[in-house]
Amino acid sequence: MKMNGAKILIESLKKEGVEVIFGYPGGQVLPIFDALYDAPVKLILTRHEQAAAHAADGYARATGKTGVCLATSGPGATNLVTGIATAYMDSVPMVAITGQVKSFLIGNDAFQEADITGITRPITKHNYLVEDIKDLARIVKEAFHIASTGRPGPVLIDLPSDIQMQEAEFVYPEKVDLRGYKPTYKGHPGQIKRAAKAISEAKRPILYVGGGAIISGASEEVRDLAIKNDIPVTMTLLGLGAFPMDHKLSLGMLGMHGTAYANHSIMESDLIISVGARFDDRVTGKVDEFAPHAKVIHIDIDPASVSKSVEVDIPIVGDAKTILKHLIKAVKKPDTKDWLKRVEDWKAKHPLKYKDDGKIKPQYVLEEIWRATKGEAIICTEVGQHQMWAAQFYKFTNPRTMISSGGLGTMGYGFPAAIGAQIGKPRATVFDIAGDGSIQMNIQELATAVINKLPVKVIILNNGYLGMVRQWQELFYKKRYSYTTLCGTCPDFVKLAESYGAVGIRVTKKSEIKAAIEKAIKTDKCVFVDVCIEEEENVYPMVPAGQAINKMLGGGLA
Repeated sequence: MKMNGAKILIESLKKEGVEVIFGYPGGQVLPIFDALYDAPVKLILTRHEQAAAHAADGYARATGKTGVCLATSGPGATNLVTGIATAYMDSVPMVAITGQVKSFLIGNDAFQEADITGITRPITKHNYLVEDIKDLARIVKEAFHIASTGRPGPVLIDLPSDIQMQEAEFVYPEKVDLRGYKPTYKGHPGQIKRAAKAISEAKRPILYVGGGAIISGASEEVRDLAIKNDIPVTMTLLGLGAFPMDHKLSLGMLGMHGTAYANHSIMESDLIISVGARFDDRVTGKVDEFAPHAKVIHIDIDPASVSKSVEVDIPIVGDAKTILKHLIKAVKKPDTKDWLKRVEDWKAKHPLKYKDDGKIKPQYVLEEIWRATKGEAIICTEVGQHQMWAAQFYKFTNPRTMISSGGLGTMGYGFPAAIGAQIGKPRATVFDIAGDGSIQMNIQELATAVINKLPVKVIILNNGYLGMVRQWQELFYKKRYSYTTLCGTCPDFVKLAESYGAVGIRVTKKSEIKAAIEKAIKTDKCVFVDVCIEEEENVYPMVPAGQAINKMLGGGLA
C-alpha cells in the first residue's frame, strides 16, 4: 500500500509499539499532525518543546520503554536540545522527531531552518536527516534499535516537510543489521572468573551501583550478590533504588553529597565492584586520591566508560544483568565480618542528620513523604538542594522510582518528567520534588497536567533562593549572594496552581506537613504544595570541589 511520509512515520511508530508521543505542532510538521488526528497513537500536547523532551525522558525512565518526542523545525527543534542532552548524559532511550524545511531549501537559511542534525551530533547516540522517502521506514526501525540497545541514548530523525508529503510503498523491516554496531552483552568468561576470585579473597569489598544496573534490569542480581556475600552497597544518584536503602547493607548515595559512611567506606575498601556506573567527578572527587587501597572491577556495557576516569583492574564489558548472573554462581563468600563492623561504626558516628529546632526543615518534609508512601512512590526531582535532600532522606527501595537529571543537572526537568512518568505509570503515586527557582523553568506544564487529568504531586521546597548556588556563595564566596535571592519575586504558587485548575496548598508550620502530604496523595488532581522551609538550610555532607570524598563539610572527617 502506498502512503505519504507522514503516515509511513505513524505506521512505523505503531510497529514499534509506541502508544504515546510528547510534542508541539508547527508549520513543518503539519502533515504529521494531520496523520495523528485519527491515529491510535496519542499525542500529549506539552506547552513547550523542552518539556516534551523531558516528559519523553521521564516516561522512558519510569517504564523502560523508548520515549518519543516531536517538534517542528528551527526553534521547535532547538528547544528540544536541552532535553536531548539530558537524556544523552543519563543513557535514556529516546527518539526525537523534528520537522525540517523542504529538502531543496536546506542550506538556504529558509524560514525556521536550523541544522538540527549538526547541532545534536555531540548529544545523540546517532541522528538522521531523511533524504529519500524510501529510507524512512528503515530509518525509524534503526532509530529505535539504536536508542534502546547497548548503552541506551537519544536518536534524532530530522524529516523534511516535502518528504512527509511524498508517497511510497510502506514496507517495514523485520530486523536491523548495522555494520559496526554490535553491542556486547555477554561478559568475557575469563574476566568473570578473575572478578569472582577477587571478590572471594577481598576483606573490604564494596558494591558501587549506578544507573546502568537499573537500565539493565539487574536490581535483583545486585541484591543477590550483596546479600549472599555480605557486601555493603553504595549507589549513585541514578542508581538509587537498585538496592533497598532501608536494608542494613545499604550505604545510600556516595559522592559530593553522599553519606559520610558511604564515602569513608569506599575510600577504605580493598575492592570496588562497579556495576553500571561511570566514576563521574561528583562521585570520585579528587581522582588521584580516590579509593587508594582498592582494586576495581568495572562491569559496564559501554567499553568507552571503562578506565575513562579511574584505572580499572578487571574490566568486564557487557550487560550487567547477564554478567552478574554468572558472577553470583562463581563467587565464594568472602569473610567480611570485621569490615561490616567497621562500616556500622561509621554509620553510628556519622549518620545523616539535621537540627530539629521546630522550624520546617526540608529533610523532615522528605521523611514525611517517605512515611506516607512507604517508599512506593515515583520520585522525580528538579535540580538543586531539594534534589540532594530527596536522594538522602527518601529511602528508595525499588528500581525506576528515582527520576532525576544526573549528568547534565537540568533545572526544569522534574515537573515534565513527572508528567511523563505519570502517563507511563498511571496507577503510581508520582511526586516532583522542586525548588522555587527550578519549578519556574517549566511551570507552564501545569496546563499539560490539568488538561490530561494527571494527579502529579509537586512539593515546592520554597526557601526564596536559588538554594544550591546560594550555598556555594555562603561557603566559598563570603556570603556574597549575587543574583541568587528570589525572595519577593516568586509568584503565589497556590494561586498560580488554582488559576490553571490544579489544587494549591501552602504550608507554613511543621505541624501542617503531614496533613498536606496526605491531602495531596488523596487528591485526584495535580497538586502544588508550597512548603516555606528554613531559608538558609544547607545540604550536608558536602565535599568541596577538588577535594577527596572523605574530606567532607558537615559529615565528619576521616
